[in-house]
Amino acid sequence: MTIIIDFMKRNYKILLAVVMLSVTLFAFKLNSTKSVNSDKDKMLLELLAFVIEKGHYSPAKIDDTFSKGVYKDYIQALDPSKRFFLQSDIDEFSKYETDLDDELLNKDLTFFELSYNRLMKRMDEGKKLYKDILSAPFDYSINETFNTNYEKAPYAKDEQELKERWRKQIKLSTLSSLTSRQEIQENKAKGIVEKTKNHISEDINPGELVDDLSNSADDKSSKSADEKPKTFEELEKLTRESSLKSLDEYFGFMKDLTRDDWFSVYINSITSQFDPHTNYFPPEEKERFDASISGKFEGIGARLQKKNDFTEITELISGGPAWRGKQLEAGDVVMKVAQGNAEPVDIVGMRLDDVVKKIKGPKGSEVRLTVKKVDGSIKTIAIIRDVVEIEETYAKSSVVEKNGLKYGVIYLPKFYIDFENRDGRDAGKDVAAEVESLKKAGVNGIVLDVRDDGGGSLSTVVDIAGLFIEQGPIVQVKSAGRKKEVLYDRDKKIEWDGPLVIMVNSFSASASEILAAAIQDYKRGIIIGSKQTYGKGTVQNVIDLNQFVRNTNSGDLGALKTTIQKFYRINGGSTQLEGVNSDVVMPDRYAYLKMGERDVNNAMPWDKIDPAVYNVWNKNENFEKAINDSRKRIAKSSQFKLIEENAKWIDTRSKENEYSLNMDEFKKNQKTIEETNKKFKAIGEYNYHLKFTSLPLEIEAMKKDASLKEKRESWHESLSKDIYVEEALNVLDDLQTKSVVKKNDTNTLKKEKLVKS
Repeated sequence: MTIIIDFMKRNYKILLAVVMLSVTLFAFKLNSTKSVNSDKDKMLLELLAFVIEKGHYSPAKIDDTFSKGVYKDYIQALDPSKRFFLQSDIDEFSKYETDLDDELLNKDLTFFELSYNRLMKRMDEGKKLYKDILSAPFDYSINETFNTNYEKAPYAKDEQELKERWRKQIKLSTLSSLTSRQEIQENKAKGIVEKTKNHISEDINPGELVDDLSNSADDKSSKSADEKPKTFEELEKLTRESSLKSLDEYFGFMKDLTRDDWFSVYINSITSQFDPHTNYFPPEEKERFDASISGKFEGIGARLQKKNDFTEITELISGGPAWRGKQLEAGDVVMKVAQGNAEPVDIVGMRLDDVVKKIKGPKGSEVRLTVKKVDGSIKTIAIIRDVVEIEETYAKSSVVEKNGLKYGVIYLPKFYIDFENRDGRDAGKDVAAEVESLKKAGVNGIVLDVRDDGGGSLSTVVDIAGLFIEQGPIVQVKSAGRKKEVLYDRDKKIEWDGPLVIMVNSFSASASEILAAAIQDYKRGIIIGSKQTYGKGTVQNVIDLNQFVRNTNSGDLGALKTTIQKFYRINGGSTQLEGVNSDVVMPDRYAYLKMGERDVNNAMPWDKIDPAVYNVWNKNENFEKAINDSRKRIAKSSQFKLIEENAKWIDTRSKENEYSLNMDEFKKNQKTIEETNKKFKAIGEYNYHLKFTSLPLEIEAMKKDASLKEKRESWHESLSKDIYVEEALNVLDDLQTKSVVKKNDTNTLKKEKLVKS
């Protein structure tokens, strides 16, 4: 939920000047000795402490309370399910609970070294545990239970108790998978071919169980309706083998993590004490962050995943070099990588991050991949790297006809911008282009959907909000100890002055909240969605740490994202913690779960400042009536009542952590859950049967790009099943002025006469 702001470069220079006054702190000259890594880590700690202290909006006091927070977050991050550390380890670690503030200030790595080495030891032991546990069948007739509330669970007293925890955890995973396989097989015998959902998928975090719960329906046991049914013993064995494979893959991934990766975990346990959005980015993570905020990167345009020692192509990004070349395909396994005419490097067994480094590269350079094709053949494929745009990151729009009127829906997944290229794509320019295209298509209203939009560039928010108002303030920004700054839309041109609805949910954060708040304060459009948005009202800046160090051979130090400001609505209130309250609240399946900023540790407080001067939009006579009519519709809707009931049930289920490991009891409990779920099945099957289509330019592009066509058709189908979008369109109906409605009625009458004649 990051917001990066280009206008803050002025403040960044102030910070840089402050830091340079104390440059002697960081002007290290490292020697090429065995202590390079240790020196680099110490330097990193010193850099972080100093830059945060000087640059953070409200730096926390580094004391014993701070130390306890670091200790708690770090231990939890290392072993969230408490299946590695013993109580004796924790007893030993706890001696440092109030010392970590002193270690930070003294650049002392004692606790990190102790905890890291112990974790590596316990992980090696854990690998032996699960292999031993899965070597023999489970007895599912025993009456025993397992509680998945790891936070409240004590640490194991000894190795025997730890092994018992592993046994129960794995048994729960295999029990869920096994009963799912049984159900699939039984359904086949009855002629039911639909894919059976795994029993436990919505109730337990699969990341904690580390099992192949999602693969059970794709197993050999479900491939052929004519295949001879497997016995219970065969299915049980198959389930254990599958679980073993998944755990092997998990530990293979863990093995790939380096000491630097774990040190990053430690550093981020420190930075998170200042606030949830102050984070350290190791070099590779910084690259991924840059790609996410700009929506593009330079490479071949392929997504990779690690499978044991092998690297597999999982997807080709539409429009990228690999996609255009049509030689590489999903399922290919990369064996070797060569740069241009250089000798190929065998990458089997290599860490995924290291493989990615070798395949990515600057635009215009060549990379040659030796791959094992899905048909088993070996082939060397040469690809010229290029700029790859991640299309899913960008704004897109669709049109739909309802009651004789035409409406446009714009979906904005992120407030993206390319800081390195002012002529590159950014959300402000793209949304303006979508609005212009929708106007040419003759729409009578626009829905701007920023649900699940976690933020991005603040300057693009100002640009987008400015499309819908004549001119005026959009957001207020305040730095520590400085006067507030008001950001204005100074362009008198209004791109769209018709009916407007902004869709939000609990995951609309940061930049999304600024946009929704500005539109709400101006009464320019109606905000519909969850009761409130995420509640992130802070501004971060990303600082390259390498610029503070000279004469070093320590390599890339990464970057620090730190909170430097708070932003405020033009009415003076902060969106921090409180978010933006929707004008029309629509029931949400996850409304009762704790997922907002207010539920995060160390979140900064809410406050307010003086309002800016602005004029409320007064060009829509139906504004209040549209809000009231929507609320009445929602209150009467049986579908929304069902969603509300489902939300309460999900909240109840989230608090139930005790699972029976007796097969009969487990099936009985799951049957009860499934029966309840049947009632809520109608939520996913809802369809209001309106046809969404692309705009002319995109229709032409879809003719040449089958992948784009498939993605857009899937999106259009999802829009026609989205009750939230339906209600947004209803609100646009309610916002229509009498002249538009009258004109539409006349056009409809003409069409009817034409048909009759």
